[in-house]
Amino acid sequence: MGGEDPVGPLRPHRGAPDRDARGGGRVVEEIALAYRDERARSIAILGRVLGDLDLAEDAVQDAFVRAAERWPRDGAPRNPGAWIVTTARNAAIDRIRREQTLARKAELLARAAELPEDEETPIPDERLELIFACCHPALAPEAQVALTLSLVGGLETPEIARAFLVPESTLAQRLVRAKRKIRDAGIPLRVPADHLLPERLRVVLATIYLVFNAGYGPPVRRELCGEAIRLAAVLATLMPDEAEAHGLHALLLLQDARRDARVSPAGELVLLGEQDRSLWDEDEIGQGRRALERALPHRRPGPYQLQAAIASLHFEDPTDWTQIALLYGRLAQLSPSPVVELNRAVAVAMDEGPGAGLEILDEIEGLGGYYLYHSTRADLLSRLGQPAAHEYERALTLAPSEVERAFLRSRQNLPPPEP
Repeated sequence: MGGEDPVGPLRPHRGAPDRDARGGGRVVEEIALAYRDERARSIAILGRVLGDLDLAEDAVQDAFVRAAERWPRDGAPRNPGAWIVTTARNAAIDRIRREQTLARKAELLARAAELPEDEETPIPDERLELIFACCHPALAPEAQVALTLSLVGGLETPEIARAFLVPESTLAQRLVRAKRKIRDAGIPLRVPADHLLPERLRVVLATIYLVFNAGYGPPVRRELCGEAIRLAAVLATLMPDEAEAHGLHALLLLQDARRDARVSPAGELVLLGEQDRSLWDEDEIGQGRRALERALPHRRPGPYQLQAAIASLHFEDPTDWTQIALLYGRLAQLSPSPVVELNRAVAVAMDEGPGAGLEILDEIEGLGGYYLYHSTRADLLSRLGQPAAHEYERALTLAPSEVERAFLRSRQNLPPPEP
């Protein structure tokens, strides 16, 4: 999945329109395209004016239900986005008027009156503001992810709950609390001021990357990977001068390109060097490299760009381990972490030999509970002809799933690989 187009597949959400027997396939496709392209921006437009994302989301959903009823009969409008916003505006006004106990009724009606009434009025793209609102630092990280997938991505609550292995009721409550906090705290739907933008953008990028990693598995959840790629593409399109937005988009595409080769038909993990290159997605590799090229002219290297450059080098044959080790060194300077050092140790081991990699591993602190640290030590010790059983056993104890445990057990029975 993924690509240069910043939109993705239609994902029905809370009663989204489906095929109407009276309408032809063309009208159904037009409704699907409108849902894909206009839903998030319509919620953003209404949410910014009304100050209530829950009300905005319900009103937009009402508009799409109305579209499913009318468009097959009357034909799709010339400006679907404006039609949806106008219809959602009217639905919001109807909802506010029916509410008997709403203290802000007069205020909300006045705000709703400010929304466009003309079904042909050009509609701005407000998705960027919605993304930043969903990832506001006042919200807990898990709420940021859930809101982004729900409001921007259009995923249903059960889909998100299944993906993150939480009960549907828990996820639903998380969404309700997050939207209520945005409303009650008056969190604005706008791009942060320049002095706040770098830190806020980092939160947005990290949220999208978290979505991707949750899908990358194992087990692989392709719908989450695809949604993360789509969100990254939207962000890069809406913020073309932000190099790291392009860097993240490139990284996700390049990682996803190896998806089908990472796990064998038997469900076993396959190391990068042992993967079947014919299973790599050449189209995604090309898209990822072009996304990375769009970041380079800005001359503002960042962690996502560096990781994308490393991922791109892994597709070369032979692999330039010297360059990869250098890039990991630069990444360690920009974004120091034990995991980055672990990856640098692997690259150095491939470049200079297992002894050099082991020296770096021995200096890393804070990874005693991380199974990949112990499996890497086991691998390097085996290559040096030294006992590695203890490290393998420790890695097996810490491995998070049976897929990883099966992989580690298979490695225990392998002879030391060639340096």
